[in-house]
Amino acid sequence: MSADVLTHNAASWNRQSTSGTSRWCVPVDVQTIEQARAGNWQVILTPNRPVPADWFPDLAGLRVLCLASGGGQQAPVLAAAGARVVSFDLSEEQLAKDMGVAAAVAAATGIPLELSCEQGNMADLSRFADGSFDLIFHPVSNVFAADVLPVWRECHRVLGNGGRLLSGFMNPDFYLFDHDDIETGGPLLVTRHLPYSDLHDLPADRLSARIGRQEALEFSHSLDAQIGGQIAAGFTIAGFYEDCWSDEASPLNRYMPTSMATLAIRG
Repeated sequence: MSADVLTHNAASWNRQSTSGTSRWCVPVDVQTIEQARAGNWQVILTPNRPVPADWFPDLAGLRVLCLASGGGQQAPVLAAAGARVVSFDLSEEQLAKDMGVAAAVAAATGIPLELSCEQGNMADLSRFADGSFDLIFHPVSNVFAADVLPVWRECHRVLGNGGRLLSGFMNPDFYLFDHDDIETGGPLLVTRHLPYSDLHDLPADRLSARIGRQEALEFSHSLDAQIGGQIAAGFTIAGFYEDCWSDEASPLNRYMPTSMATLAIRG
């Protein structure tokens, strides 16, 4: 992905995070962390459906990379459940939400979370050595990456043998439709070819307006790139599910699952 897109999307997520208008920017509270420490926890890769418990090994001491999942939600919970977590995200404000939860927990309980944060591009994990992690938690976020295949290759490299990659991603068919038009009352009509790119497929005036509003640029990816890409990188797909969103988030929710998730194992 170009540096310009990375810079723009980082600024967009910083704005979302500070505005507090997105559910993905609302951190968990200390009570949620205390429950996780007691063994009562769940996290999501997609909008609503909790990740199956059997997708996780015992988290005690596990080296976990929360990849492009800042916001004070998944990373603190996994750390409270016993993992040693690195949260890696493009947005410093989203990372600040993770660290804010850790600080609040330490102040309230006197017991720190084993959680650190690093800023960077999900497709470039070069600062981490081969086999650095046992599990990667990667919720729906590669929609902001122009090319998803480097993400899967890097995930494979930084996981140890038998390591797990838990990923969420958008249903590719979501991008057949013009959602700006739908949200203003337009009909559900197929108007786009796939894979879709805001950068290349939006008319110039609409792209300029989107950039001016500091909205993150999005890119669709085929199932061949999402699932086939994981397999090509060396993973074995060991679990799969679909999830819906809400009718308020998208009228498409009434007709199809809008996202899906995979469990992949590094051989």
